Amino acid sequence: MHPRVLEVTQRLIERSRPTREHYLRLMRGSASQGPQRSKLPCANFAHGVAGCEAGDKQSLRLPNQADVAIVSAYNDMLSAHQPYQHFPPIIKEALHEVGSVGQFAGGVPAMCDGVTQGEAGMELSLASRDVIAMATAVALSHNMFDAALCLGICDKIVPGLVIGALRFGHLPFVFVPGGPMPSGISNKEKAETRQRYAEGKASREELLDSEMKSYHAPGTCTFYGTANTNQMLMEVIGLHLPGASFVNPYTPLRDALTREAAKQVTRLTRQAGEYRPLCELFDEKAVINSVVALLATGGSTNHTLHLPAMAQAAGIRLTWQDMADLSEVVPLIARVYPNGQDDVNRFHAAGGTSFLIRELLAGGLLHEDVNTVMGRGLSRYTQEPFLEDGRLVWREGVRESLDESVLRPLARPFSAEGGLRMMKGNLGRGVMKVSAVAPEHRVVEAPARVFASQAELAAAFQAGELERDFVAVVRFQGPKANGMPELHKLTPYLGLLQDRGYKVALVTDGRMSGASGKIPAAIHVCPEAHEGGPLALVRDGDPVRVDGERGELQVLVDPIEWAARDNEPAPGEGGLGTGRELFAFMREAFSSAEEGACVFTDHLKSLK
Repeated sequence: MHPRVLEVTQRLIERSRPTREHYLRLMRGSASQGPQRSKLPCANFAHGVAGCEAGDKQSLRLPNQADVAIVSAYNDMLSAHQPYQHFPPIIKEALHEVGSVGQFAGGVPAMCDGVTQGEAGMELSLASRDVIAMATAVALSHNMFDAALCLGICDKIVPGLVIGALRFGHLPFVFVPGGPMPSGISNKEKAETRQRYAEGKASREELLDSEMKSYHAPGTCTFYGTANTNQMLMEVIGLHLPGASFVNPYTPLRDALTREAAKQVTRLTRQAGEYRPLCELFDEKAVINSVVALLATGGSTNHTLHLPAMAQAAGIRLTWQDMADLSEVVPLIARVYPNGQDDVNRFHAAGGTSFLIRELLAGGLLHEDVNTVMGRGLSRYTQEPFLEDGRLVWREGVRESLDESVLRPLARPFSAEGGLRMMKGNLGRGVMKVSAVAPEHRVVEAPARVFASQAELAAAFQAGELERDFVAVVRFQGPKANGMPELHKLTPYLGLLQDRGYKVALVTDGRMSGASGKIPAAIHVCPEAHEGGPLALVRDGDPVRVDGERGELQVLVDPIEWAARDNEPAPGEGGLGTGRELFAFMREAFSSAEEGACVFTDHLKSLK
């Protein structure tokens, strides 16, 4: 093992010891009680099986038969989740084949960030993760189940399912992906059309035609944003079947993997004799593995929020410093759009997760000695699934990348370090995804231009006020201010100005898209302006230095003048309309971005 990986792992274990031990005691107490349905009062049990067919009712009266909960984020608003409409019958049939029963325990909400980008609904997006966690708990609260399958893919949905599942960590879980849509037009062509539209050189009809050729079929969007980063992480953690993440939907192999996931989770139950609950899979080493894989692939910056939040649900206290320290030694070996030109289908065809895991294991960057849904050891995940005469089999994955423009061996990385930089200075603490930013653009020192919303920046661009070097400070976008929406609409404007030769950067207490683009962007800055953070002191014209090479985030103002300033007040009352008022209590409860921007943080930290 690489010494830095061992060092960060050990300090994570030590830091987490009190909360982790409490969590495991809680899970072991729940596990010791055995299958709960056998202990339910008769009326309760009758309610639990009333909707089942006769054979399933009889099976569920027997404690040695497994009852598998299905928790799904299906809706057909999300292209990635539309295929889940067809999964429950496949799962139930597969469970019947091995003498078990599947019950659709509950659905969880699943919003599409692609639809809500730049709209009022985006202010519900991050909060929806914690709503999903609670909805998962509600689905599993009936105490009827011996195991569970979680069906989810996209941005906040998988982290929410994981957080909820971890509070039932005495049960075995398998996460069931749906796969990416087939490739449409190139990502480069899509981005160029967006930029041409931003400067008035493409019509809305041209823009709409481009977008619909890109997002055109069931399955995840094919760029490497939060949704596809989720899938890669679930595989590296060992919660997917090997090679399951990026198999396209509505294919025989996809259906075979779904059937096998259903059967595999029954093998992990206490009744099957190989009891392997989620709490024993999702441990400190699995968390470190997820961070390493995130860095090696230049994955979504949203996971600097989600991974700490997921970890704390298992009593594990992951920090940005842990992630930054690993980033210094983990090479970048994948370039998937927006870090490169190719999409996840090309990544999968070049060798995909099996090649990625093989390389990282060989380099001593991943812990091999972990529990997975396939058993002990991550080496199982260097294999790929295939169909032989209709039967699902696994073979060893490729040992050499089939396309080094998208996936490389450790010996020839795209960069010697990972795709994440921690940013620190007198403006606070944040993160930058440097893997998507060309080296010549990573350091910007320029006057600040301050905005309180995406719309303000867009209006300034349209008015021709931004044709110069500047650092855009977009504040009052943190979790407590307005729910921390993604500021996706900034990307075309800032990207276009950079292409025109201006030095531009972004500093914000908000989020950028999981597919953050080519602009140096210090995001998730905390303390947030709404809480009196330093961003509330910045004025137009203040010289600001954003140094993505050294991780510096500084306003270059005389310290005496800086200390004498008063915070700029927050804009007028927001968070009203489009359901946002219902989430006011959650905004008040959010932790800082560095602690995962999670409403459960304070309570979970107190469990020692």
